[in-house]
Amino acid sequence: IEDDGRGIPEQERQRIFDRGARLDSGKPGTGLGLAIVRDVAEIYDGSVSLEESDDLGGLLVRLRLPRPEGQAT
Repeated sequence: IEDDGRGIPEQERQRIFDRGARLDSGKPGTGLGLAIVRDVAEIYDGSVSLEESDDLGGLLVRLRLPRPEGQAT
């Protein structure tokens, strides 16, 4: 998922996965969304990372999940 917003500073990208962590406290939210995404990805032996979008300049969220066994490539 990519956007053209201001993104997340690289030094904040790991911390933002902590439960309750929020970068914009001026908007409603609990700070649970990315923590839940990370936990679910890890349950399925996957991962989620936050990067900078080369195409749009904002945030790139990359979710990786393993291919189910027996599926062709």
